[in-house]
Amino acid sequence: MLENHAKLVKVIASTDGIIGRKKLQKIIFIMKKLGYRFEEKFTFHFYGPYSEELSLRVEELTNLGFISEMKEQKSNYYQYRYEVTERGKQFLEQAPTELTVDDDLAVLLKNQSSRFLELVSTMLYFDNLDKEEVNKKVQEVKKKSNYTESDIEEAWDFIHKISLKQ
Repeated sequence: MLENHAKLVKVIASTDGIIGRKKLQKIIFIMKKLGYRFEEKFTFHFYGPYSEELSLRVEELTNLGFISEMKEQKSNYYQYRYEVTERGKQFLEQAPTELTVDDDLAVLLKNQSSRFLELVSTMLYFDNLDKEEVNKKVQEVKKKSNYTESDIEEAWDFIHKISLKQ
């Protein structure tokens, strides 16, 4: 029953914590697109793919005391830091053994900027289109983000790199 919760806790544990709600959303979406079995449904939102289910699951995990959500003030905004608690570590020890998460991939994704993950996840969201159409779609739906052709090429290279890990 709590397998989906355990997968999320495992990702946060394997990265030694994640800073940012948007980053957490993008990491889970990208891992799902790479074939990891996350059940959350995503829709396209202002910052790219977004899952209300994932937001609710994070809230549940926080309420259960399995992860902590710390609000931190930056210069002119707040961001959230997610870490696994001792109770969350105990929960993971009792989680199903087939709970597989590629720790290296999770850390690689964590180490990217939220802006870059937003671009990568947006491109993967439109993976039913060919490369040229994806590039056009990104420029259309992310116009205010001002992604350059160089940014998009870097994202394609990154997608290729992480796809090879599978």
